[in-house]
Amino acid sequence: MAGTGVLADVLEGDVYKYYADGEWKKSSSGKSAVIINPTTRKTQYKIQACTQEEVNRVMESAKTAQKSWAKTPLWKRAELLHKAAAILKEHKAPIAECLVKEIAKPAKDAVTEVVRSGDLISYTAEEGVRILGEGKFLVSDSFPGNQITKYCLTSKIPLGVILAIPPFNYPVNLAVSKIAPALIAGNSLVLKPPTQGAVSALHMVQCFHLAGFPKGLISCVTGKGSEIGDFLTMHPGAGMIPLQMELGGKDACIVLEDVDLDLVAANIIKGGFSYSGQRCTAVKVVLVMESIANVLVEKVKAQVAKLTVGAPEDDWDITPVVSESSANFIEGLVKDAKEKGATFCQEYKRDGNLIWPLLLDNVRPGMRIAWEEPFGPVLPVIRINSVEEGIHHCNASNFGLQALQKCCKMIISVSSIKAGLNNSIWIVKCRDACSPRM
Repeated sequence: MAGTGVLADVLEGDVYKYYADGEWKKSSSGKSAVIINPTTRKTQYKIQACTQEEVNRVMESAKTAQKSWAKTPLWKRAELLHKAAAILKEHKAPIAECLVKEIAKPAKDAVTEVVRSGDLISYTAEEGVRILGEGKFLVSDSFPGNQITKYCLTSKIPLGVILAIPPFNYPVNLAVSKIAPALIAGNSLVLKPPTQGAVSALHMVQCFHLAGFPKGLISCVTGKGSEIGDFLTMHPGAGMIPLQMELGGKDACIVLEDVDLDLVAANIIKGGFSYSGQRCTAVKVVLVMESIANVLVEKVKAQVAKLTVGAPEDDWDITPVVSESSANFIEGLVKDAKEKGATFCQEYKRDGNLIWPLLLDNVRPGMRIAWEEPFGPVLPVIRINSVEEGIHHCNASNFGLQALQKCCKMIISVSSIKAGLNNSIWIVKCRDACSPRM
């Protein structure tokens, strides 16, 4: 159970503490931030509302701790990470419970997130030893005027203090994907978890604490982004260069004629409706050739009808979206599409934050849903007459793209879709044989 056993240090009364200098602390502000359960829409947890002065102290501690951590042998850093991974997986049940109650993640998926987060920590430790254990030996005669008698040995050094701000939808996994690489490389880290998902992250941090990492090396401050979020991102103590950001997207699935439509429909369902569409890599628009659109839409429609809807504790496919404001935004996109003539393949239905899965056919470029990211279980279908038309729509997006391509004519599309911040291409098995080189 959350906040009990070895995880009990995280909680005092009904408010979860923040983590600094190797200790769990109450904020001097005397204030707390509330976490609303998306399913019940009632207060589920409370967390400390840290002050800017507490952030300053955390940054200073992180700076001091990093200097000695950078001198810690690589094998020792990896050893501690493996230990943290094992502790995290050992306590998967209470952390998964938090994910269910904070962000309405289906119970089975919540457990999976915790387990694969532990696996990722171990993987990072192993790869870190291999990558960081290598240096590069250079000779200088490739540069005009230099002789071969001059040599240079290069190696990677830590950046310093790393600031990590993960999103709500994977508050554990997308936290450890920043924490583990930072630590194995000899950096210290300050974590600001999302408010919705903070308690899951705090339990995860306790696992690192139990593993025995040095005081001040890992910190976790909580509170409202409006009060400490901007302050953190502009703090001179955080090594903000280089900067890695994961932003919004309008991930396209392009479907051409030479595909197995049953396979395509199954992948669209998985890509578009897993975790109620609340994933940065979710399929958010289907661009399908007019000649096969009717058949594909019917197949996807039949699969949508099989999706179960309900509370995350019961492991339904579709669970409530994270907040009322999110549900309202999704509803606004749906209403706009209806007013502008989209075809509703199902009746739109909503109960609080719970939105039933909806497939919208005959979506036009003039509709908001064609361009904006719903981050919910609503999927638009745009009919196209050529691959060039589909590519043009993708390239007209203001977002960085991840594309899901359903065809054998891969080279044309892949080389034509503009690169974005998170650009990648998913290739699904085609009906016709493809060259292994592709």
